[in-house]
Amino acid sequence: MELSNIEPQIIWKNFSKLNAVPRPSKKEGKVIAFIKEFGENLGLETTVDEVGNVIIKKPATAGMENRKSVILQSHLDMVCQKNNDINFDFDTEGIKMEVDGDWVKAKGTTLGADNGLGVATIMSILESSDIPHPALEALFTIDEETGMTGALGLKPGQLTGDILLNLDTEEDDEIDIGCAGGIDVTITQNYEVEAAKGQIVRIEVKGLQGGHSGMDIHKGLGNSNIILGRLLYAGLEKENIQLISIDGGGLRNAIPREAVALVSVRNANEFIEETTQLKKEILEEFATVEPNIHINLENSTSSEKALSEEDSRKIILVLKSLHNGVYRMSPDVKDLVESSNNVARVELKGGELKILNLSRSSVESTKNSVAEQLKSVGELAGMKVEFSGSYPGWKPKPGSEIVQLMEKIYTEKFGEKPHVVACHAGLECGIIGANYPEMEMVSFGPTIRGAHSPDEKANIPSAQKFWSFTKDILANIPVKN
Repeated sequence: MELSNIEPQIIWKNFSKLNAVPRPSKKEGKVIAFIKEFGENLGLETTVDEVGNVIIKKPATAGMENRKSVILQSHLDMVCQKNNDINFDFDTEGIKMEVDGDWVKAKGTTLGADNGLGVATIMSILESSDIPHPALEALFTIDEETGMTGALGLKPGQLTGDILLNLDTEEDDEIDIGCAGGIDVTITQNYEVEAAKGQIVRIEVKGLQGGHSGMDIHKGLGNSNIILGRLLYAGLEKENIQLISIDGGGLRNAIPREAVALVSVRNANEFIEETTQLKKEILEEFATVEPNIHINLENSTSSEKALSEEDSRKIILVLKSLHNGVYRMSPDVKDLVESSNNVARVELKGGELKILNLSRSSVESTKNSVAEQLKSVGELAGMKVEFSGSYPGWKPKPGSEIVQLMEKIYTEKFGEKPHVVACHAGLECGIIGANYPEMEMVSFGPTIRGAHSPDEKANIPSAQKFWSFTKDILANIPVKN
């Protein structure tokens, strides 16, 4: 089945057009131009602000002029992840999609449904002529996935809407009213290198699911960097290890799926044999949640120089000590992860070490505590630790008028109550709300699985449900006080 034949056709048409435009985070020039041209071709007031956010305004339809005005908001950028066996350039190529039963997938890459389906939905409302709605401001932000610099750069006074509908969550039965804040923690150090003294071993961890480092952090999924650290640590008991290189993970907001290291040891065969027992234990640990995990330990060669045994030991101890996963569950909201950390990227090359973390929390003090724990570990090993990209969480307001309206509409349409939740992901609502504290805000969206990984897929029946729900919300926005 072609995407053009899927209902609602207007959504999938616009999603296909959007996905033909490359849109990696921090490289949104092409998609900014695409959305700007889209708005201008509709004859709507279209502006691009100083940081690259696009704002398109559409007047209320007849009879809706006295309703509260609505901001429809989604982000233009997407997480760019691919399988290692796929040859794909996110900077120049459009996403290649296919239909698999009730799901739309990409061919070996992230799909971009996060947040492309939200963008496509807003595009569909802007170009419609038969959907009742109040005065609209469509806000398309940039760089949500790697720093939220679009939302952070949005100046007070640019928006005039009373209600903000953020179309960026991934369960169609949820109405989200709160989210976590985040902070980037970067650990670095430069080391002298020397000739490798022993035999070379290559350690590879692959086949993990990966996923969203906020929404999926509680699922017990494997983190390739942490597993690699365990294997290296096990070798320290009987070996003097020299690290040559490490290449693990990628983006801060994606749970790492793959990692590889080259090390020098006195006796490669002994090292492999001794570490194989831990390999078996790890495979058993993850058999249920990571059925495709592979750990390879093999003799290898390398012409690169290595770190000293002492420096290598420090790095391995740090990898074993860094907190990864859930840090604290919320005592106030059932089943909500309050704080966590993702050891997202470990890179060692030519003596230069870089470890990238993303710490999240819905409580600012706990967010700082997680970051400080990581800082303490790094500094104990003589490494440099920097904080950056901090953004606030979004405090829930469960009794707001828009939340009550959406609960009522959902229950009447679908015969069951929605789940009103807060999420452990970074939504832009918290940042926008800092400049617009009186604005009512809600986030919702269609069902998406595997966001931030090449397994990302969007549910077709859910998109139909989401489209119908969105139209009913707009048609029933309350009158201004």
